[in-house]
Amino acid sequence: MNTEALDPRYRDLDLWPTERAVEAMLEGQMAAIAAIHSQTAAIARAAEAAAARLGQTGRLVFVGAGTSGRLAVQDGTELYPTYGWPMERMVFLIAGGTEALTEAQEGAEDDVEAALEEIARHAIGPDDVVIGVAASGRTPYTVGAVAAARTAGALTIGIANNPGSVLLENAEHGILAVTGSEVVAGSTRMKAGTAQKAILNLLSTAIMIRCGLVYDGRMVAMRISNAKLLQRGRAMVQDMAGVDAETAAAALDLAGKDIRLGVLVALGLPVAEARERLDACGGDLRRALQALEGRG
Repeated sequence: MNTEALDPRYRDLDLWPTERAVEAMLEGQMAAIAAIHSQTAAIARAAEAAAARLGQTGRLVFVGAGTSGRLAVQDGTELYPTYGWPMERMVFLIAGGTEALTEAQEGAEDDVEAALEEIARHAIGPDDVVIGVAASGRTPYTVGAVAAARTAGALTIGIANNPGSVLLENAEHGILAVTGSEVVAGSTRMKAGTAQKAILNLLSTAIMIRCGLVYDGRMVAMRISNAKLLQRGRAMVQDMAGVDAETAAAALDLAGKDIRLGVLVALGLPVAEARERLDACGGDLRRALQALEGRG
């Protein structure tokens, strides 16, 4: 596998001056990002298919082992505070369980039966979107989970760093970033991991956009959990509704700190009607505003 190969350029890496070693590693990180350029269309297609499949009830399922699994979990857990994606609509399957997030679980990545059991236990099905991540593209746990999920009718997306890998063959949507050998042979937490995290960022954010959770280039569904975010939310309501600061603050309070709802309330809708209108538009503020304009 390319990701496991030893690059002869770095055989004496431990003898290099530290700054030169750091420069070499940085070049590798930049190359990892460059490897994604050819995959933008594939990422977009996967995001559009995922948003269409998820609808109002489907779940995002993140699957991986080791570094890949930790990166997948990290990306998924950020969707709730950033975009308000419900935690109950996310499933995290990492080889070895949650303990593997902080400590390696020996042999867990080879446990195909555990993967199949997890897919069955969570009743993964046609409404769900399963994202499997593996640098090698052949990790048994991840490949098994993706294959089982696809058989169950779920939409499957595979992210890998080696061409022709079984993970990409088993997934309906394959995203490949050929990052090659690492500066430290086999240390796929470096180039491969960087490419995986960037792809996950792009993919999940594009899914959130297509699900209507971004309006006017802003995170209108974010969870307001501290004073800084409250101030940001008030400013967003003020700007998008075109009202003064006091009106925006009052509207956001009436809306229970839901920015999208707050914008509609600031525009004059009663809270109940604003909520009904927003729900009818699947939480998409743009559609709700367009409907409001049409009514006017």
